Amino acid sequence: MNKDKLLRLINDFFKRTFDILVSFVAIVILFPFFIVVSILIKVDSKGPVIFRQVRVGKNEKNFEILKFRTMVTDAEKIGKQITIGEDKRITKIGRFLRKYKLDEFPQLFNVLKGDMSFVGPRPEVPRYTSLYTDEQKEVFKVRPGITDYASIKYRNENEILGESENPEETYINKIMNDKLKINLEYLKRRSIIEDIKIIFKTLVKIIK
Repeated sequence: MNKDKLLRLINDFFKRTFDILVSFVAIVILFPFFIVVSILIKVDSKGPVIFRQVRVGKNEKNFEILKFRTMVTDAEKIGKQITIGEDKRITKIGRFLRKYKLDEFPQLFNVLKGDMSFVGPRPEVPRYTSLYTDEQKEVFKVRPGITDYASIKYRNENEILGESENPEETYINKIMNDKLKINLEYLKRRSIIEDIKIIFKTLVKIIK
């Protein structure tokens, strides 16, 4: 085993250990918050509290990503799988949750289970991953994450798509390809230190 491979294995071990410990502690601490948000969602609109969607993860295996529901029930049946500008499918409480990324909190369970990591390329739906080139599929070598550099750059993705005449085409040909380019660069230098930087930058963006 060469030195680089050994370092990578050690990094992956500590990364997974960090994911398990922090996600477990966070779930315990945030449990009252989960209850409050669940009640607000149920009062605001009909439907389940949790939104489940199939995404493609490590080694191209499908899994169900968990989010607090921020749209009307069966939103994907009455619109696209991307959210555009002031999407009318978004509920009142949903807009608040999305603004501060609070809808992402149930993904702590995805992290604890091992489907995801705190940091890594954001998982995409099968419809779009089917368009990946062989080079872009390199992102499937690691667990997808709750946040990454691409998510930070495109925090206002909804607004960008809302200004496009063809939102889906803009997403596929511009945003998605740029995100993948950013994620491929991350793979070349990923480390615990790099992940901590990404988490810190994400928190700063949310606070702003």
